[in-house]
Amino acid sequence: MTRMTPFSSPFLVGFDDVERLFDRVSKSGSDGYPPYNVERIPATEGASARLVITLAVAGFGTEDIDITLEENELVIRGRQAEESERDYLHRGIAARQFQRTFVLADGMDVVGADLKDGLLAIELVRPDPERSARKIRIASRD
Repeated sequence: MTRMTPFSSPFLVGFDDVERLFDRVSKSGSDGYPPYNVERIPATEGASARLVITLAVAGFGTEDIDITLEENELVIRGRQAEESERDYLHRGIAARQFQRTFVLADGMDVVGADLKDGLLAIELVRPDPERSARKIRIASRD
């Protein structure tokens, strides 16, 4: 039995990678930690539209977080070191590790990251694409 997908139309040519991307994203489970927001900042004069991904990472310092861009995947990893010198009577704030992955569209660029008040903000920008059209010459096969 053939599986029907949104990209199985004969008018969509060369979208195999996008279909695989959707499969990968739909299969990746997430426990919801850390919570995050994705915000769109509209374009202004002289600046392209931006996206800001904000993660709630209370208790993590800059040395506990690693941000990498692998191909077109933005991977944020956090790991806190256990503090053996502390004697907790109750520990409700767990020192847990996390990994959160965002798949970025082609052309997206990570501008920077900032950690303030337990919120990690990662700024992304997509430069406006250059629009182009070209005429394709038809070769004659006489």
